[in-house]
Amino acid sequence: MKLLIAGGGTGGHLFPAVALAEEWQSRFPGEEILFVGTNNPMEMTALAKRGYKHMGITVEGLKGRGLWRQIRSLVRIPKAFFQALGIIRRFDPLVVIGVGGYASGPVILGAKLLGKKVVIHEQNMIPGLTNQMLARFADRICISFPDTMRLFKSSKVVVTGNPVRSNILATKEKHKKTKGLFKVLVVGGSQGAHAVNCRVVEALGHLKNPEKMSFVHQTGEKDVGWVKRAYQDHGLAAAVEAFIEEMPDAYRWADVVICRAGATTVAELTAMGRPAIFIPFPFAANNHQECNARYVEKSGGGEVLLERDLDGKTLASKLEAYAADPKALKAMSLRSGALGRPEAARLVIEECRKVVG
Repeated sequence: MKLLIAGGGTGGHLFPAVALAEEWQSRFPGEEILFVGTNNPMEMTALAKRGYKHMGITVEGLKGRGLWRQIRSLVRIPKAFFQALGIIRRFDPLVVIGVGGYASGPVILGAKLLGKKVVIHEQNMIPGLTNQMLARFADRICISFPDTMRLFKSSKVVVTGNPVRSNILATKEKHKKTKGLFKVLVVGGSQGAHAVNCRVVEALGHLKNPEKMSFVHQTGEKDVGWVKRAYQDHGLAAAVEAFIEEMPDAYRWADVVICRAGATTVAELTAMGRPAIFIPFPFAANNHQECNARYVEKSGGGEVLLERDLDGKTLASKLEAYAADPKALKAMSLRSGALGRPEAARLVIEECRKVVG
């Protein structure tokens, strides 16, 4: 009952993969799980902390890179493919799950060549390039958003949702509105988001009643110093960190979340029923972050503010409006929760079981 999970490189690919590994472990205690991805330090550290085995292959992305970097990436593909073949032969998994990202390409192709059953999972509304290419080789295609089905046009597609880690799901029912400060969580992704940091700091100077708000802000390593000083200069209660290790506690604490709209963030917020102000990354491939966020906004579970149109004054007024209208915030929370798929990891693993018989 060995499982090999291919992909990663970013938190958006990695954390759903961790959720799948947790579900596999709960069903098959003691069975081996191997992650195959890049040698990205974040990926390696996150998996090591959780006790998972990891092997890296020599591969780089193609999309959004300059000509010479694309050529270098193409030259490395054959090496990565043979590395993947060797890993699969030695580990001999029952099934291989591809979670997207360029590292999953050589592994999924190698698995198919060796006769292994293959399941791919797409986190975003708009499929990534790797999964678009791999779809024809997959025995099952699991997707997070119903609207994605029309883009794959395959009878192998199943809507499962995007897997969320068990420690996040465990906090779903624990949020309680408390009297006093209005609590704002700012998260720009696993590595922070400079533009989001700038807009939030700019908003601080436009708040009419800053003493009634409290902030927890994940900035990324590069911005932590100046953002922390900005809160201090405005005399605001704030916990500013480069990276928040205990995201479940942060979600549970917050009344509203200001964030990007990566697939993992959207899945976690909706699984927990947290209301959000989304500021999608404008340069995401195929504009998938805005598509993710619009899906939630359409159902009333969040609000989308485009980076190009947003300034500090507008963001401050939004925060004050939500702080003054807890009923609206509660309704948004309920609508967000209605979109959540906390059972996603279970459904993906069930599809794995089906394809292996």
